[in-house]
Amino acid sequence: MSRRHTMRKIREVLRLRHELGCNHRQIQASTGLSKGSVSDYLKRAREAGIGWEQAEGLSDAEVEARLFKSVGRNEPPGRVPIDFAWVHRELRKTGVTLQLLCIEYQEAALQARDPRRPYQYSQFCDLYGEWKSKLAISMRQTHRAGERAFLDYSGKRPTIIDRETGKARQVELYVMVLGASNCTFAEASETQTTADFIASTVSGFEFFGCVPEIIVPDQLRAAVTGPDRYDPEINPACLEMAEHYGVAVIPARPRKPKDKAKVENAVLIAQRWILARLRNRKLFSLAELNEAIAELLEDLNSRPFQKLEGCRRSAFETIDRPAMRPLPAKRFERGDWKKAKVNVDYHVDFDHRHYSVPCALIGVRVEIRATSSVVEVFRDRARVASHARSRGPKGTYVTAREHMPKSHRDYGKWPPERMRAWGYSVGPNVGKVVEAILGRYRNPEFGYRGVLAITRDAKRVDNERLDAACARALAIAGPSGPTRRSVLTILKRGLEVEPLPVEDDEPTEFLHHEHIRGAGYYDKETTQ
Repeated sequence: MSRRHTMRKIREVLRLRHELGCNHRQIQASTGLSKGSVSDYLKRAREAGIGWEQAEGLSDAEVEARLFKSVGRNEPPGRVPIDFAWVHRELRKTGVTLQLLCIEYQEAALQARDPRRPYQYSQFCDLYGEWKSKLAISMRQTHRAGERAFLDYSGKRPTIIDRETGKARQVELYVMVLGASNCTFAEASETQTTADFIASTVSGFEFFGCVPEIIVPDQLRAAVTGPDRYDPEINPACLEMAEHYGVAVIPARPRKPKDKAKVENAVLIAQRWILARLRNRKLFSLAELNEAIAELLEDLNSRPFQKLEGCRRSAFETIDRPAMRPLPAKRFERGDWKKAKVNVDYHVDFDHRHYSVPCALIGVRVEIRATSSVVEVFRDRARVASHARSRGPKGTYVTAREHMPKSHRDYGKWPPERMRAWGYSVGPNVGKVVEAILGRYRNPEFGYRGVLAITRDAKRVDNERLDAACARALAIAGPSGPTRRSVLTILKRGLEVEPLPVEDDEPTEFLHHEHIRGAGYYDKETTQ
């Protein structure tokens, strides 16, 4: 029961007794006080010589000073005091309620054999509510232990200086704060891009050494690709990071500052206790800046609370850490994402290298994820292919045998080197045709069919005829080169025995005519 409420009850007791003449039982029924409390208040008033007429003209402090020898002793005597800071701290833990804490408080009073009586549940709640109302607004918010971490960037940015030019440039300040303990992490980064945002979030998890259930970012582009009040679209890379650590991403709603009040306050504190203290220091790299921030961050988290016991660090160790999950064994490795369409050669392009997917996906839209070590291909969030990332020359093909059509797998028994060697073993012109067919395609496998068809043709004709047919095919080929079909046509028609077309190397005899201009016409000396 609050002091103001108690004094109001005392005034009502005096009014009912002296002005209306009510007896103790009637006063008890009207005020809700116990019979003993009514008797005690009337006795104190009688001993102090105060009736209703005198009390009506006095302030609460003056009435209290006359009725009680020690100011502040107006609550019912003999009650076990409540450790409100303990109540406030325990309420942040999972499943803890005021009712449970009241029972524990009462049991502790009985076990201590304290002669004073403990408060009952209703008074316990009222007294805690009064104590809590005196805290700062940011401290009144109740967050379940280990549940939420709030993320945002500071509007005020730190500065680093270029050693060579002396020019200052601004970088970003990322802030993460845990909801229950207010333990804070901060880090400088070059930009607010997705890559830097994810890297800072991972650094925050590693700073705490554990993972919350939910992260609450603002609706910045690094985390949310499609801002929406009710159904925001999470950035795929950010979502992948969340899945790796087993956390949920629930962005703060647009234009709802109460959703991120915790981090707004943390950002303000970081600006005051970190940026403001660095304003006169010259830092020449991001690493130097983060080293300085880490030192000040330790001081910030160790700074005692103004109205609660302990500090952010101690609150984290006792409240948040026991409720948070440990970090996974493997650190998250961010991947670059790209949308692509499977080419006709059942490969997709990433960073100018080509990676195979199952041939049944030709023409299908897929998503590619690439890290420093692996390239993965997804369709409808299901992985359909995975390759070690190639560091070979641009244009390199990485092909898995199981992705090839059956016909192409059969050709695997005849690698390009063997095909070329066979062609030249039959005849020089056959070798040139094989080279031309294999070189026509970006992926040599697409030329295997034509070459193997020539090997079958070779079984029906002798090597001399085949080489002669290939010579004629080379002679009459267009810009695209000879084909197996042209070789087969020549053999069917017996054209390989015909003389090859001969190019006339003799100079053409030009006609002389008065209307035909010769080279001399364009000679400057002649035209002058």
